[in-house]
Amino acid sequence: MSDVEKQAASNATEGNRLEKPEGAPLRNGWTTGTCATAATKAAFTALLTRNFPDPVSITLPKGETPAFSLAREGFHGESAFAGIVKDAGDDPDVTHGATVIATVTRLPPGSGIRFVAGDGVGTVTKAGLPIAVGEPAINPVPRAMMTAEIEAIAAAHEVTPDLEVKISVPSGAQIAESTWNPRLGILGGISILGTTGIVHPFSCAAWIHSIHRGIDVARAEGLTHLLGATGSTSEKAAQIFHKLPDGALIDMGDFAGGLLKYLRAHPVPRLTIAGGFAKMTKLAQGALDLHSSRSQIDNHFFLSMPCTDILTDSARRTVENANTALEVLEIMTREGTAIAPAVAQAAKRTAEGVLRDSGVAVDIIVTDRKGTIIAHAT
Repeated sequence: MSDVEKQAASNATEGNRLEKPEGAPLRNGWTTGTCATAATKAAFTALLTRNFPDPVSITLPKGETPAFSLAREGFHGESAFAGIVKDAGDDPDVTHGATVIATVTRLPPGSGIRFVAGDGVGTVTKAGLPIAVGEPAINPVPRAMMTAEIEAIAAAHEVTPDLEVKISVPSGAQIAESTWNPRLGILGGISILGTTGIVHPFSCAAWIHSIHRGIDVARAEGLTHLLGATGSTSEKAAQIFHKLPDGALIDMGDFAGGLLKYLRAHPVPRLTIAGGFAKMTKLAQGALDLHSSRSQIDNHFFLSMPCTDILTDSARRTVENANTALEVLEIMTREGTAIAPAVAQAAKRTAEGVLRDSGVAVDIIVTDRKGTIIAHAT
């Protein structure tokens, strides 16, 4: 390792950031879910072998196999713990430099894997989130990542995968004050998040530039139908639905405006925009930057749609007080109101308003968190 690489590693471990030369490429980082998974693997391995793997490697949802150095390790009674310092790369992530600790304890056969919120990890107290009320705020993908590593280790050592996994972030309660967690009803700390395991640096200019270059390449290859998606789940669903090649996929992220405005000047015959219900609601409201810090969902927007006229006064009040867009969708579904198609149509109108007379035909696909298509506006 070069001196520069050693210094970079040292700064990452200590939670510092090196000043980057102007024009230098932005560096990816790791999600809290990735750190929790690596810490869990190290701790469970040590619980069975009395040795901590350091560095410890894990497999991410898309097949990458990064390795992480341990910042903490040890045994406490019948438990083992390991900690990893989160490196968010060049993303301005408030959890950069936080230590994510996993403490694992064997459970009786048949108990399964139990996740527990330790110090600095929040607990869900309101409906409308992907985790049930009362559960630790450890999202589904990180849970799946940890479960996969636990099951693989258990199989290799011929033991049952029955384990309590307690995730702690000692500074998490303070960090959470700078997040949306308190408003969302996640109390006591941060959430353990991640869908791909990788944090991509948040740079508006760099990301929009990559959108433009992606469109340029696709046009040069003669592609006539492009897909811009807010995330990997909706992207995969829409790609399969339309049978699109990988070259047609534009990494839109939250920058719907960057995609639409460039296509207005550099058109293709057809565009699909895909995303989850919440992101597509923001587009339906007229927002072109879908990031949570720059656009918010107004629950009254849902109630302005004709499809909600059938709601009782009680149901309307419930929608007004809903905690998240997901909760609104659940309420509307129970009430028999087709809110997702209405949102898709409104999002289509927003997109068409930006595209104007460019000749680009646009359709909108809305998916749920599992990637099931719940609305399609053509």
